[in-house]
Amino acid sequence: MTALSPLLLHWYHKHGRTLPWRDHPDPYAVWVSEIMLQQTRVETVIPYFEKWMKLFPDVTSLANASEQEVLNAWEGLGYYSRARNLHKAAKITADKFNGQLPRDLTDLRSLPGIGRYTVGAIASMAFGMDEPTLDGNLRRVFARLFDVSESADSPTGEKILWELAAQNLPKGQAGDYNQALMDLGATICLPKNPRCLLCPLTEVCESRKNGTQDIRPVMKPKKAVPHYVHAAAVVSRIANPTYVLLAQRPSEGLLGGMWEFPNGRVNADPAKELSKVLSAAYKLRVRKKEALGVIQHAYTHFKVTVHAFRCELVSVPEDKNLKWVKITDLENYPMGKVDRRIANLL
Repeated sequence: MTALSPLLLHWYHKHGRTLPWRDHPDPYAVWVSEIMLQQTRVETVIPYFEKWMKLFPDVTSLANASEQEVLNAWEGLGYYSRARNLHKAAKITADKFNGQLPRDLTDLRSLPGIGRYTVGAIASMAFGMDEPTLDGNLRRVFARLFDVSESADSPTGEKILWELAAQNLPKGQAGDYNQALMDLGATICLPKNPRCLLCPLTEVCESRKNGTQDIRPVMKPKKAVPHYVHAAAVVSRIANPTYVLLAQRPSEGLLGGMWEFPNGRVNADPAKELSKVLSAAYKLRVRKKEALGVIQHAYTHFKVTVHAFRCELVSVPEDKNLKWVKITDLENYPMGKVDRRIANLL
């Protein structure tokens, strides 16, 4: 055990956060929390986790749920491929491993959505194995503790940081060690303005000694984020205007399996291009009636501005991915944030 570990564990046992998945007897709970916590803050995850565990308390209940039920429970948490992979992995676990998350790391790694980081987190926290892990918080902590000048998001930098995580792992205490590092990164070793004076590892932190804590970790320059403009149609049923038309997205890719108002990307005036993009994308013919609102949203790799319009139907094709839905039932259809905001305008 290095000098780092006793200091860290002593701090953690006094100041560790109380979280609903910690010390949970079921490895399934650790698995769900780790998938939810990927690229999402703890405060956001807690209510989703608690709701999820009531809806799907074990692997079997999740495996038996429909994709729409799963996406509904996940709505608002973003990165929906996580939910679809969790659902797929639950089905495999129910069929192949008798509903129990496998302890064998090769089997664990074979499940959809479980990569090297998640394997380490589940193995150490749920099964008590001596396995390191490395998420964004831990990358930052180790890059500062050991003053790593290599880009943390490069293959070389990643290799160095994984080695440091493993070298400092206290045998028999990997679960607490990994969670302590996560808490330290979330509460003390912050991305900006790290709280070094409160840090239990100040004495062993190389970047603190060298005055480089504000420039660690080193990251590769980010690419410019593109911005797209879309036009979306709220199409009412002629015979019964309490129904509107929804389209279901393909099961793979961004917002896979979610529902949306028919829309398309435009290059000029959204009001003028609306009919053209709907005809091209859905073979749907409409007449624009009035502007409903403009919605801005930022995804991970791009930003979008969506102009929503109320529309009158001219003709709609027979298509299993298009569905008339009662406005009062829209809450039962999982949507991304943009389309949920359009639905709320109604």
